Amino acid sequence: MPSIRNIALGLFAAAAVATASDVHDLKKDTFDKFVKENDLVLAEFFAPWCGHCKALAPEYEEAATALKEKNIPLAKIDCTEEADLCSEHGVEGYPTLKIFRGPEQVSPYAGPRKAQSIISYMTKQSLPAVSPIDKDTIEEFKTADKVVLIGYFAADDKKANETYEEVANKNRDNYLFGATNDASLAKEAGVEQPAIVLYKSFDEGKDTFTEAFDAEAIETFAKTASTPLVGEVGPETYAGYMSAGIPLAYIFSETPEEREALAKEFKPIAEKNKGKINFATIDASAFGQHATNLNLEVGKWPAFAIQDTAKNQKFPFKQGEKLTAKSVGKFVDDFVAGTVEPSIKSEPIPEKQEGPVTVIVAHTYKEIVMDEDKDVLVEFYAPWCGHCKALAPKYDELAALYTKSHSDKVVVAKVDATANDVPDEIQGFPTIKLFRAGKKSDPITYSGGRTVEDLAAFIKDEGTHKVDTSADGEKLEMRDETGMPEQAPAATKVAEKVKNAAEKVKEAVMDADDAEDIADGHDEL
Repeated sequence: MPSIRNIALGLFAAAAVATASDVHDLKKDTFDKFVKENDLVLAEFFAPWCGHCKALAPEYEEAATALKEKNIPLAKIDCTEEADLCSEHGVEGYPTLKIFRGPEQVSPYAGPRKAQSIISYMTKQSLPAVSPIDKDTIEEFKTADKVVLIGYFAADDKKANETYEEVANKNRDNYLFGATNDASLAKEAGVEQPAIVLYKSFDEGKDTFTEAFDAEAIETFAKTASTPLVGEVGPETYAGYMSAGIPLAYIFSETPEEREALAKEFKPIAEKNKGKINFATIDASAFGQHATNLNLEVGKWPAFAIQDTAKNQKFPFKQGEKLTAKSVGKFVDDFVAGTVEPSIKSEPIPEKQEGPVTVIVAHTYKEIVMDEDKDVLVEFYAPWCGHCKALAPKYDELAALYTKSHSDKVVVAKVDATANDVPDEIQGFPTIKLFRAGKKSDPITYSGGRTVEDLAAFIKDEGTHKVDTSADGEKLEMRDETGMPEQAPAATKVAEKVKNAAEKVKEAVMDADDAEDIADGHDEL
């Protein structure tokens, strides 16, 4: 029988192993020394109570263990204990991840917060923009990441080498770049110098670039070739698909088995349209609410839709009709041919405009907003948005300034961006944009204070017509920080301050409710 002492020692050792971490816990007195001693460090500035930090913790630990073998240390700093250190590095939210190449060279970590993504991103950061490749290292390099590029150039091909180096420096966060001057390696790869081969761990395994060596063409090739024929939309990939510059076809399904089967069935369609449309499955059980953004009905799965990401137009495939290679293939062919009309979600056109603010719906958006003769200020709002509700009375007051004598030059309008399709993807509410007369393709987003005075000044300064409402007796009273006229009695101002404070509390509660509404109604990608 083991002794109690031995059992205790065993439990102690097990606990020590369980709590061992490859993430370095840094303090103010150890931080500078640590980043000086290591060529490359990823540091996380966190707070113990932060939910996103808690979610990141196991991913960060896994990445730290894997990167330890490559001598890339990961560190963390508790900002509740090291407030001065975090302030010194400009930390304003949690978690904040920064890459250090010594104390002076600092850059933000711009990759996803999953273990494999952190490993991939930091591995790229540890290598030169272009890694030299030879016969002893080429096979290992081909599998160093899910996507790698190898340039096969003659040593004296100055243009090819310089262009490739330029692309590598610009895109080092996205891909691993290698190069070799060995003609025999080019022959083994089945290419003639100059050429670029993109090796990948999916689809056909590789793609070859042999066109004229233009930086833009190489970047387009890399972006297209590195995207799976039928990928998957999720938190880690959504932004990449949105920035790809080509439409995205969504395949909604609830089970992994059905998504795999549909991906296999639609793969020939994706291959036929490679470079024109990206195809991706999406987990309908986790992200089904995203279907409403594509004008699909939630719950009717499987479903298919194409989004033109550049124009923010949606093309849903008729729900209830079976998804087959034949039916979807014809729909995609018609989309490419330009014969499919976009689906437009719109509220009914108002029978008449009530109040000073012009109400826009999707079916009147072009008519009102794109009127080349008028400066049009548009508020994109959501009915549940607390800040939008707080802005409403001020926005009405602003609109009234122009309806009396300037309606031929300025329109103050609003649109419910949750109930109407609008050309631009709106990231937050309220978003306010000024569409200037004669310059409709280049709207200006407003980022100033939300007072009537500030908004009126914005329209005057930035609008084409430079309308000044004070010029015809519509002079606004000067107001203090409470929103009261400067000449108001002191007691009234105090009362207004109390009222404003109460409103701020109310608005904070509304913001919290807004967040809950979003969480309940939308599984964010």
